Amino acid sequence: MRNAYMGSQLRRLRGDHAMTQAALARALNLSPSYLNQIERNQRPVTSAVLHKLDTLFGPEAQVFHDAGDGRLASRLRAALADQGGPVSQAELHDLADNTPGLAKLILDMRRRLRAATERADLLAEQVSGQPGPAAAPTAFEAVRDYFYGRRNHIATLDRAAERMAEWLDPRARAAGVERLLADRHGIHVATGTEGGDLRRLDTGAGVLHIAARLTEAQRAFQLATQFALLEEAAAIDRLCEGSGLSAEDQPLLRIGLANYYAGALILPYGRFLAAAEAERYDIELLAQRFGVGFETTCHRLSTLQRPGAQGVPFFFIRVDRAGNISKRQSATDFHFSRFGGSCPLWTIYEAFSRPGEVLTQVAQMPDGRRYLWVARTVSHGQGGYGAPVKHFAIALGCDIAHAERLVYARGHDLGGTAQATQIGPGCKLCERPACAQRAFPMIGQRVAAEPSRSGFAPYSTGEV
Repeated sequence: MRNAYMGSQLRRLRGDHAMTQAALARALNLSPSYLNQIERNQRPVTSAVLHKLDTLFGPEAQVFHDAGDGRLASRLRAALADQGGPVSQAELHDLADNTPGLAKLILDMRRRLRAATERADLLAEQVSGQPGPAAAPTAFEAVRDYFYGRRNHIATLDRAAERMAEWLDPRARAAGVERLLADRHGIHVATGTEGGDLRRLDTGAGVLHIAARLTEAQRAFQLATQFALLEEAAAIDRLCEGSGLSAEDQPLLRIGLANYYAGALILPYGRFLAAAEAERYDIELLAQRFGVGFETTCHRLSTLQRPGAQGVPFFFIRVDRAGNISKRQSATDFHFSRFGGSCPLWTIYEAFSRPGEVLTQVAQMPDGRRYLWVARTVSHGQGGYGAPVKHFAIALGCDIAHAERLVYARGHDLGGTAQATQIGPGCKLCERPACAQRAFPMIGQRVAAEPSRSGFAPYSTGEV
C-alpha cells in the first residue's frame, strides 16, 4: 500500500461511531498525539495503522484501501482521459484519497455515459444502416468492476467454501461434490447434455446433466458451481442485493459469485496459499499438484487476499489474438486502459508466437512503476477433428516489490530499470512520445508536423 494522507476519512469514520479522538486512539493502541497528526494530514495512514483499522472496523475500513494504493486514481485517470482538460496526478490522488465516494460516483457516471453513448450509436446504426461502433457488454463490465472493487476476494464465500472442502477427498473432488449434491440437496448427476451446454439442472427431476467431454477438473468445477447456487443461495442473494448493480446485471454477478465459490472449493484457501508459498508461485507445479489447468491456477492466485493471510497481489488477464479481453481480475493496481486498446510491447501478446511456453517480463509503466509479468497460451475445446478450438493468452503480474517471492524472478535484474520493457496503458493514454509502436497519438495531444518522429504516421505503409 502507498502511504496516504486520509485524515478527513478517519475523522468521518470516527464521527459515524460517535468516538472521541482519545477513545479511538486507545482502541487502535496509538498515542492521542499520533492519531491527531493523522487526522490533520500531518502523518499518513501506514500499513500497520490500516491493519488495526481493518480489525476494528471491518468492511467500513475499505475506504482506506481504495485511497491508499492508487487504484482509484488510476481508474479516474483512464475514465477522464478523453474528456478534455488536463488533470494532474496530484489532483487525481487528492480526489481519490480524500473523497473516494465522490470518485466512485464519477466512475459510475462515466460508465453510464459510455453505456448511453453506445446505445445511441447502435440506434443510429440501425436507423441509417451504416456500420458503427459495437455496443459493449456493459453487464460484464459492471460485474468485473464489482470484483475489482473487492480486490477479487469475496471473504464470505471463500471461507464457506474452505469449510466445505474439508468434506472432500482431494484425490476425487468431482465424486466428492457429487455426493454433497445428493446428500444435501437431493440432486443426482447424469453425464450428457444437449446443445453444447456444460451443465443443465432439471429441477423437476432433481437431475444435474454434465457434459461428457469435460476433464475431471472441469467436471469438478461445474459440479461445484451448481452446488454453490444451491448451498450458498442466501449468501449469494445478499451479495447481489448489496452490490449496487442493476437487476439486469445481477444474474451475471450471481454466476460470477458461484464460479468464485467453485474455485475456492476446489482450491481451498489455506491449503492452496501454503502450497503457492512453498513452490514460490510456480504456476505449472501448482497446477500439477492440484490437478487443475494453468488458467484456473492463475485465476485462483489472483484471489488470495484474505486479511492477515495475503498472498502476492496479482493482476490476472486473458486475451485472444485480436486483443479482446475476456477476463480481467485484480488484487493490485496495474494501470490498464479500459478505453482503447493495450500495449503491443506487453509480453502477453508475444505469447501467441511462442505457444505453450512460459514467458516472463519486467515491464515499466510511464509513471515509473515496474511489474513482473508471466504469460502463456492456453487452448479451450476438444470436440474432435474439425471442431473449433479457442486460443487465449493468460498473463499474471505483480508489482516488482513482490517479485522476489516468485520463481519467475530468476534471471531478471529487479533492482535496475535498464532491462525493463517500457510499456504503457494503451496508446490513447500513454505518455511516451517516442515509442516506435505507437499506433495513434495520446488523447488531447497534438500530432507533430513530422508525426513519424513520435512513432505515429497516419496513412503510412511503414515501408521505405
